[in-house]
Amino acid sequence: MTFGESISTCFSKYATLDGRATRSEFWWWVLFVVLASAATGLLGNVISGLFSLAVLLPGIAVTARRLHDIDRSGWWQLVGLIPLVGWIVMIVWCCQEAKEPNRFGSAAAD
Repeated sequence: MTFGESISTCFSKYATLDGRATRSEFWWWVLFVVLASAATGLLGNVISGLFSLAVLLPGIAVTARRLHDIDRSGWWQLVGLIPLVGWIVMIVWCCQEAKEPNRFGSAAAD
């Protein structure tokens, strides 16, 4: 999945928590959010805050779908709220290969 396809997919599945997300879809989304956040931060706090609100739901949704790809419930992203350790665990999980077969459906091509 390319950068543009990933952004398009994440916005078209704005709040879709069902299904699975490939590693490339997730990490391209993360790169987009980091770059766009930096750019909007230069423009001002109000614009940056509005952008953060606009990408909050798709970020939660793509993370839930990414966790589904490794056969974990989307609720596991709450582990990320644990200082330091939670972030490390989430990064490791999001880097793992898809588990086939699993209860969340068939995997998309990475």
